[in-house]
Formats: sequence, C-alpha cells, structure tokens
Amino acid sequence: MNFDNTTNELLTNATNQKIKVLSLDDSRKIMIQAGIPFNRYALARSQNEATNIAKEIGFPVVMKIVSPQIIHKTDVDGVKININSEIEVKSNYIQMINRVREVTPVCEIKGISIEEMVKGPEFIIGTVKDSQFGPMIMFGVGGIFVEVYKDVTFRLIPISETDAKDMLNELRGKELLNGIRGMPKGDPNELADILIRVSKLMERYKQIKEIDINPLILTVGGAKAVDARIILE
Repeated sequence: MNFDNTTNELLTNATNQKIKVLSLDDSRKIMIQAGIPFNRYALARSQNEATNIAKEIGFPVVMKIVSPQIIHKTDVDGVKININSEIEVKSNYIQMINRVREVTPVCEIKGISIEEMVKGPEFIIGTVKDSQFGPMIMFGVGGIFVEVYKDVTFRLIPISETDAKDMLNELRGKELLNGIRGMPKGDPNELADILIRVSKLMERYKQIKEIDINPLILTVGGAKAVDARIILE
C-alpha cells in the first residue's frame, strides 16, 4: 500500500490548524492514496463550474453540499440525485445553497460536489477507537437505513484477509453481496482488500480517530465509496 507526502501533509496541516473533521475532499484524497476506490467527483464553487464538471463526468450526476459544519447532508436537504441536465445543475446549485443557509445560517459553505451517480447495494465501513480494546473496524449494511437495521460486524485492528472475509459472511444481509434481484454482485476479494486497506490506514496514522465510508456501493464495475469522513484525535 502506498502512502505519500500528500497524506502526511494533509494530516499535519489539519493538526496544526486544530481541525478535527476533515473535509470530504481531504478525506477522499487520503483514502484514494490508500487505494480505496471512489466514484468520480469534483468540487464546484459556482454554477458555471458545476455545469462544466457535470458535463465532464457525464449525466446523471449527484449534487451534495460541502460544509465542515454539516455532517449529515440529507438532514438539511443538501443532497440531490439523478440530475440529468445543465439546467437542472444550475437551478439546484442556487436552490441548495439557499436552503442550507436558511436551515444553518452560520455554516461555512465550501461549494457543492458534483459526483458520478452510481447505483447498487450499499454498505458501510467505519473505524473507532475503543477505550478498552483499542482501534476497531466495522462493516455492515449501509445507506440511510444503517441506524435502523444495525446489521454490522466488528474486528480489532489490524485485520487479516481471513478476518475481512469472515466479516462479510457474518452479516444477516450478506445475500446483498450475491446480486439479488438483478443488482450488481460484490467481489469478496475486492471487499476484503478494501477492509484491509482501511485497517492499515487506521493502524499507520495514530492521529486518526475515526474513518467513515457510507455508502460503499457495489456497482457492475466494482465497489465504489461515495461519501467519506475522517475524524482526528
């Protein structure tokens, strides 16, 4: 696994500035450097920039508000999916910013992310530092219903390939990995590799307190992380 100066610089700068929750952009950069696959994405700071990014990525796209004060974007109506035209991008850009400012007027809006829209079964990967057992990694059924179903499994970090594959098999909803009802299948080897990479990222950088990937979506072309967050000590 490759770790470069970019990751060290991002974490050092955040620590020096006393930033606890990294931005989506910085979180993605660190995880991509660790070999974790993501959907295509870019940050737009204007309507024109948003439409140019959307055209480059290709419709349909997803638009998400980007603000360090907003963790759960859907709670403030900060996510729009299935955007299919330049006109929709422009109108949603202004509407989203106005709505978010009404709900959370003190938040700092960095812009709006324009993302490749991917569909498939959704899972979650997370890490925590338990006061008694130390760092742990979690895998489970994800998306907006993760707190409802609570179908998750845990292991102590570091994990082996056997640990990772056992985590996949322990889920009650593991049939989602098999492509039910025509949905994309999950590759156990790929998913195990992603879990191991998250484990190694947590193990290497002691200043990381939590890693959250939700959702990790199974697509025809492989698993892709869509939303991610890193929290520092």
